[in-house]
Amino acid sequence: MSHVEHGYVDSAPALARLVERLSRAGRVALDTEADSLHSYYEKVCLIQLAIDGEAHIVDPLAGLDLAEFLEALAAKPLLFHGADYDLRMLRASLGFRPGAEVHDTMIAAQVIGYEEFGLAALAQRFCGVALTKASRRADWARRPLTLAQLAYAADDVRYLAPVADALLDEVRRLGRYHWYRESCERMVEATARDRVRDPENAWRIKGLRGLSRHQLAFVRELWRWRESEAQHADRPPFMVLGNAQLRDLAVWAATHPTAHLSHGPRLPRNCTGRRLHALERAIAHARRLPEPEWPKARLAPRLRRRPDSAKRVVDALMAECARIAADLGLAPPLLASRATLEAVVARRPRSASDILACGAMLPWQVELLAPAILRALASEPTKE
Repeated sequence: MSHVEHGYVDSAPALARLVERLSRAGRVALDTEADSLHSYYEKVCLIQLAIDGEAHIVDPLAGLDLAEFLEALAAKPLLFHGADYDLRMLRASLGFRPGAEVHDTMIAAQVIGYEEFGLAALAQRFCGVALTKASRRADWARRPLTLAQLAYAADDVRYLAPVADALLDEVRRLGRYHWYRESCERMVEATARDRVRDPENAWRIKGLRGLSRHQLAFVRELWRWRESEAQHADRPPFMVLGNAQLRDLAVWAATHPTAHLSHGPRLPRNCTGRRLHALERAIAHARRLPEPEWPKARLAPRLRRRPDSAKRVVDALMAECARIAADLGLAPPLLASRATLEAVVARRPRSASDILACGAMLPWQVELLAPAILRALASEPTKE
C-alpha cells in the first residue's frame, strides 16, 4: 500500500515533483473521480495518473495551483478507459483540454468486438487481476480519503497501459486501427462542446409513455420543483425524489384534484418543512394550469419525404447493419444507430461523400454502410 500513499499529491512540493516526472514521461494513463453521485454541481475530486506503471493521485480539492501540472499533462499522449466523461469533467472543472493523442481502451475493445469491455473485465483478461468495485459509489469530495479509496483510484490507471498495448495489437491485427483512431478523435471533438439541454423538454424523464397531457403538466412542475431543491441542497436530483416516485406522484396528483398531499404516495423522509411546502405549491400550480398551457405529448420524429416509405428504408438498413455487424463480430450500434440512419436517409445522399457530409457517421462507418444506404435509397419510390 505504500506506493499508493506515496503517490498521493496534496501539497505544492509533491505537485512540483510530479510535474518534473511528467516532463520525462512518454504516455500517461489518466482517470478521474467526481462527486456526481453526491452533488448537483459535480466536480473533479481526484485525478489519477500512471507513468510507467507508477500511480500518482492528485487532489484538486487541496487548494493547489494546477496550471503547470495541467499544461504538462496536456502535452502528453493520454490513455483512458471511457474518456468521454473524464474529458468533459476535466474541461468543466479545470478547463483542461488534451493537446496530444488520446487513446481509449473502451473504444478499442468495442472496435475489436468484445462483449465485455469494462475496465474490470479487460484487466482480468489481459493482466489476470480482479479489480474491486467497493469504492465506486464513494463520495470522493469527502476528506480524508480511505486507503481503500486510494487503492481503488490507483488501480483504475495502473493497468491501463498493458491493457491498451494488448488491445491495440489486436486492433492492428484486424486492420481496424483507422476505425479506432477516427472513433477516438470524434469522441475528443465531442467533449469540447457542451451538451445542449432543451429547456422545453429537459423535464421529460423516462417512463412517461402513455401519460395524458394533464398528467404531463404535473410531471413538468414536479421536475422543476426537484431541480430547484437539488440546486439548493447541492445534491443530485435523485436524492430529492426518484424518477419513478416523481411519475407516480404526478399521476396521483392529476387524478386527485382536491386531495391533500398527505393522502398521496409516500414521500421521502427528507421532504419536510420548506421543501414540503414548495412541493405543495408546485402541485397547486399544476392544478391551476389551464389546458392550453399543458405540455404536448411527445411524438416520435417523422422522416421527411413519404414517411411510410422512409421507415421501410430505415428498417431495411437496420437489418443490413445488423448483418454486417454480425459478420464483423461487432455490436450493431457501433456501426450506426437508428437515429443516425434516419438522419442520413432524411438527407437523401447520392454518394458516399454525401453521406459523410451529413456528419452523422465516421468515415469507416460510411465505408461499410454506404453501398447499402445508396442501394436502399435508389430503390425508394420517388415522390410524385
